[in-house]
Amino acid sequence: MASTPSTLVIATRASRLALWQAEHVRDLLQTLYPKCQVSLLTMTTRGDQILDRTLSKVGGKGLFVKELETALLDGRADLAVHSLKDVPVELTTPFALPVVMERADPRDALVSNDYASLEELPAGAVIGTSSLRRESQLRQRYPHLQVQPLRGNLDTRLAKLDRGEYAAIILAAVGLERLGLESRIRARLSPELSLPAAGQGALGIEVLEARTDMHAWLAPLTCPITMACALAERAVSRALGGSCQVPLAAYAQVENDQLSLRALVAEPDGTVVLHAQTQGSLADAERLGEAAAQELLGKGARDILARLTASDATP
Repeated sequence: MASTPSTLVIATRASRLALWQAEHVRDLLQTLYPKCQVSLLTMTTRGDQILDRTLSKVGGKGLFVKELETALLDGRADLAVHSLKDVPVELTTPFALPVVMERADPRDALVSNDYASLEELPAGAVIGTSSLRRESQLRQRYPHLQVQPLRGNLDTRLAKLDRGEYAAIILAAVGLERLGLESRIRARLSPELSLPAAGQGALGIEVLEARTDMHAWLAPLTCPITMACALAERAVSRALGGSCQVPLAAYAQVENDQLSLRALVAEPDGTVVLHAQTQGSLADAERLGEAAAQELLGKGARDILARLTASDATP
């Protein structure tokens, strides 16, 4: 293996946020390897193209990574940069996810032109979100609001808000920050109010398992603490067969070398929201995630998952 790379190609979606993320990784790699030529291969994925239906109806978040994985397979790209929450938890051969970068703000954010908090929204106000996870938690706490689907990239969603189609929308805080739109955030929602998705706020780098050279070159970019949190959170989702069809959240934090994990499974209408919490050492991250999943199953998540999976499979 060469001691340092001479050229690297990063596969990325073409959205403004995805390009920011890929350029961020490019800049870090060029700092690590000054003589390396790092370029971007941009592409539009199926997830970007289908905007008239929710992700839960068209195949889930995996639609955002398939084209990038094809570029890895055929040699057009060496690595792919993803928002970690978009990477399927069942990542199988020949792909690997050796790098999880340091997490930014994982919280959801309220964006509105007229209201500074969820409590200010009047009865019947329309609030937009792209995820069943957010929807179920909103419906549980604010049953007087109308929760409506919201698709498209970040700029498209903000434009719909500005046209008056929604009184407020919920977005990931980190996306707004990365694009210099932090001023649009009216409130950051605490995990107690809106528990984040597994991996939210972190970037993951995908490569081919066989590219041991890439594993070595990319290793300096990984954050061990964020990696441990991601392993725990993704283990919850994996154990529950997590997909966009199921309102599922998992969020881990580390303090004094102890990992604390919170997870939930809910009915989409928010009538039932099940919670679990585990704590232990970083080395046991995946086991803690599996334990949280088992606690949720014991509290009734199995029935919710079976029903939602069955209804999704019905033509």
